[in-house]
Amino acid sequence: MVIHDGGASSSSYDYSSDSSVLQQISTRDHTTLKDAPLKDAPSNDAPSNEDESDNNNLNNTEQSRKTISDTRKFLKEHGTVAFLENYLPTTATSSDLLNLIINLGFLPKNLPSFDDEKIIGLIKLLHAAMKKVRLMRSRIHDFYNIDHVLSKVKLANKILVITGAGISTSLGIPDFRSSKGFYSKLESLGLSDPQEVFDLELFHTDPSIFYSIAFMILPPENIHSPLHSFIKLLQSKQKLLRNYTQNIDNLESYAGIHPDKLIQCHGSFAFATCVTCQYKVKGEKIFPAIRNKEIAYCPKCNSTRLKLLKNDEVSYLPESYGVMKPDITFFGEALPRKFHDSIKKDLLDCDLIISIGTSLKVSPVADIIERVPPKIPQVLINRDPIDHCNFDVSLLGYCDDVASHLCQKLGPKWNIPHPKYSSILGPDGSNLRVDVVDINEGVFKIVNKTTEAEQEAETAKLEAENAKREESLIHNENGVADEVVEID
Repeated sequence: MVIHDGGASSSSYDYSSDSSVLQQISTRDHTTLKDAPLKDAPSNDAPSNEDESDNNNLNNTEQSRKTISDTRKFLKEHGTVAFLENYLPTTATSSDLLNLIINLGFLPKNLPSFDDEKIIGLIKLLHAAMKKVRLMRSRIHDFYNIDHVLSKVKLANKILVITGAGISTSLGIPDFRSSKGFYSKLESLGLSDPQEVFDLELFHTDPSIFYSIAFMILPPENIHSPLHSFIKLLQSKQKLLRNYTQNIDNLESYAGIHPDKLIQCHGSFAFATCVTCQYKVKGEKIFPAIRNKEIAYCPKCNSTRLKLLKNDEVSYLPESYGVMKPDITFFGEALPRKFHDSIKKDLLDCDLIISIGTSLKVSPVADIIERVPPKIPQVLINRDPIDHCNFDVSLLGYCDDVASHLCQKLGPKWNIPHPKYSSILGPDGSNLRVDVVDINEGVFKIVNKTTEAEQEAETAKLEAENAKREESLIHNENGVADEVVEID
């Protein structure tokens, strides 16, 4: 197969003759293509231009997902050679290559500007994309709806639960990566990357940066969400193999999840350790300093630190001397030993995996999904879909709502032991509605009717305020124009 970029100055490249080039690819050369969020289709009989645009976006998003699904399916079922013969013309241009990479669900970035370099780079990226897809897990053909999830939860005895920030947002704790998340609030710090606030080297250089923002993610004490109680319920029924949490809020402990059942993959605020002498205290001891945006110092090292600061003969004292660092895993630190000691065996032992409230973007926790044996059913509970993983069933919505719906369907013995459970359900579960998003892909949305009504009311209020503001501006402009006419 010959691939070239059209034009007099471009050269040809024989894809099939140079396997050595293709073997140099890394999956880091591409990023997962994220589809635009789905919008509800407008119901107006005569849509406006904006409504037509929304309809087009909706249709384009659905078509994009279907194209990606069909393209990946053909590659996995028929292999690389048949795939290339079917999807690329005999003489393929760089546009053909780019479109095929996108149809596989990946978006290349930082392509060279020169044609010859671009086409070779695209060939490499296409190979990487095909390799990634072929290694992807295939969905289980007879596990694709909510009833299947309920049956498996009843039968399972070793459920592996992965959790992220989405299980705590109902308590007012921000997530990290959404448009209104924690990282979006750090632009004023002047960091090249907001994740630098969790950089270990930067903490040692200037711990005040971390302590100036830590109050934003400080966990509330002695409270937990209905979702935390759902995990505790799995534990009480002896169905929880392990909860691998990426959260640092330590709320699992407040819910009563046993330490043996919990892996805090990124550490937590449960304890804090002096970076100088390793003295350890309970996290609550430094909470007052964090709330006051003050650096917490070690009680054993602080007197020495003050003496050294006053000693003119000491030419240099590290900024982090005697500073207490919460036992959260910073970038540059190894994950807790407990993670590595447990993960391999848990992957082999689990009989169901449920991923809750996480976008699965941070390794190695994100890699757990791909390492689970293919025969093990995988369920997603998350506000938004995740396109770079191949879950058997995706239950979209707020985590507390989804867990409450499942437990209501499982029966009265599965009532979640949390004071908000009844209000989330409403009488006989009537406050929750299930919408089918994509029956073929096993995607459903659990809607809280009360929350939906509140959001609609808030939207209507904002629209009314904007309309009033625009009307006022128009009135003011007309008034100014009339004054000018009168003066003339």
